[in-house]
Amino acid sequence: MIPRAGALQGVSAGLSLAVGYGIGVLISGLWSLLELPRPGMQTLRRAVWAALVFAGAVIIWGLAGAAGGQQPLHDAMGLPPVESARPWTIAAVGGVLAAILIFLGRLFVAAMQTISRRLTPMWPPRLAMLVAFLATVIIFNFIGNDLILNRIVSGLDLSYAGIDAMISDEIDPPQDPLKTGSPASLISWDSIGNQGRNRVSDPLDAAAIADITGEPAMEPIRVYVGLGSAETAEDRARLALDEAIRVGAFDRKTLVIATPTGTGWIDPSGAFPLEVLTHGDVATISVQYSYLPSWLSLLTVPEYGAESAREVFLAIYHHWRSLPRDARPKLYLFGLSLGALNSDLSVDFFDLVGDPFTGAFWVGPPFASHSWGQITADRDPGSPAWLPTFRDGAVVRFLNQFEMPQSGQPWGSFRIAYLQYGSDAITFFSPSILWREPDWMKAPRAPDVVENFRWIPVVTFLQVGFDLLTATTTPKGFGHDIAGTDYLKGWVALLSPEGWNDPALDRVRAAMAERGL
Repeated sequence: MIPRAGALQGVSAGLSLAVGYGIGVLISGLWSLLELPRPGMQTLRRAVWAALVFAGAVIIWGLAGAAGGQQPLHDAMGLPPVESARPWTIAAVGGVLAAILIFLGRLFVAAMQTISRRLTPMWPPRLAMLVAFLATVIIFNFIGNDLILNRIVSGLDLSYAGIDAMISDEIDPPQDPLKTGSPASLISWDSIGNQGRNRVSDPLDAAAIADITGEPAMEPIRVYVGLGSAETAEDRARLALDEAIRVGAFDRKTLVIATPTGTGWIDPSGAFPLEVLTHGDVATISVQYSYLPSWLSLLTVPEYGAESAREVFLAIYHHWRSLPRDARPKLYLFGLSLGALNSDLSVDFFDLVGDPFTGAFWVGPPFASHSWGQITADRDPGSPAWLPTFRDGAVVRFLNQFEMPQSGQPWGSFRIAYLQYGSDAITFFSPSILWREPDWMKAPRAPDVVENFRWIPVVTFLQVGFDLLTATTTPKGFGHDIAGTDYLKGWVALLSPEGWNDPALDRVRAAMAERGL
C-alpha cells in the first residue's frame, strides 16, 4: 500500500522468511508430538532439498521483481523511479534479519528441550513438553518484554516527554487575553506542551483570514490544555471548559472539540480551512492526553485517550446543552487518526437522542474505530469498503481525495463525515487479513491501491502491518498524510458555509498551497 525504502522492505522480507520457517518448524513439531508416521530418511532428504530449491526459486523470483513491483506504486503517488539496487538491499537486510530471528527461534526450542529433558524422568513426556513450553514462554517473555521492551518504552517515554517540554525561543508567550497561555489565561504557557504552544501560536489570525477571503474576519479562539496543566483527565476537562467560558468560546457561531493525536498535535492542514471558512468566527477546544506518538500511545496507554476525550466532551456538551437553543453555537467533533478514534469513543448513543450536537468530522479513522467499522460493515451493497455509501447519506458520508459520493443529496441537520484514503493502512489494516482477503482489495479498488498488490495469507498481513509504520511517509494526499484540500472539501460539506463559490474556494486552496498545507 505504501512505497518503502529498500531497507524497510528488506526487514519485511526477512520477517516473512522467518515466519515461514517458523510455521514449518511448528508443523514438524506437531507432527512428531502426535506421533504421526514419518517418511524414511532418504525420502525426507529429498523433500528437504526440493523445499529448499523451491524456496530459493521463489526468493530469486521475488527479488527480480522487487523494483518493478514497487514502480506502479511510485507512479501512482508521483514519486521518483525505484532504484535499481533495491533487490540487493532487500536481500542483504532480509537475510541478516531472518538469520537473527531463526537463531532466536532455535534458541527457544533448545531451551524448551533442555527443560523438557529434566522433567521427563518425573512426568509423562507430553506433559513435560507442555510444561517446558510454558516455562520457556515465561522466560522469554520476561527477558523480551520486562527487561528489553519496557526499558525501550521507558526510554521513548522520557524522550518524548522531553520534546514535549521544550520551549522554542522562536515562540513568545501570547499577550492577547483571548489566547491560552497569556497573562490573563487560566492555563500557564509552560504547561500546554510543545504541540499546544504551536497550536496557540498558529499565525493564521484575523488579518490573514481577511486577506484570503476579502471580507472582515474575527480572531479564531484556540483553547488548549496540556498534560501538565492539571493532574487528572477530569480536572483538565474542567479547566478547558472554564478557559472556554473565559474567552467567550460559546459566543462564537461554531464550536469544535478537536481531539488531538497521541502527541497532542492538531493538524494545521485541518484547522486552517475550518478557521477560514468560518471567517474566524470559531472556537476550537483541545485537551492533550499523551505526548507519545499515536501508535505508541495506543499500545501502551490506550485507555487514556478515550477517558480524556469522554471527560472533555461531557464537560463541553453539558454546558453547551444548558444554553438556549437560539443562543448557542453549532457544536462539532473533530479528530485525526487516534484523535478520530478517541473522539468517536467520547460519545454514546444517549448523547444523540435528547439534544444532539451538530456533527463530527473524523479523518483517517484507525481500523479499531468502532462506529467506523460498524458503518463500513453495514454499507450499501455494491459500494466499496474504501468509499462506502451508507443508506441515503442523510447522516453519514464518506469522502477521499478523489470524490464524495451522495454529495448532491439532501443532508440532515446532524452530520458525520469520514475522510479516508484507500492507501491508508492505519485505516484498512485488520487482523483478519492473516487468513482472509479484505474487501478493500477486491475489485473495484481505490485508485491509489495498485492492481499488482495481491493477497497472500500471512504475507499480506505482514506487509500491511509494516505499512502501518510508514503510513505517514507518503506524499500528501496518500496513505495517512492528509492534504489540506481534502480537509477543505470535508469542512465545506459538513458546515455548508454561505457565500463560498468556486473562485473563493480557489483562493483558500492557493493560500494552503503557499503554506505547504
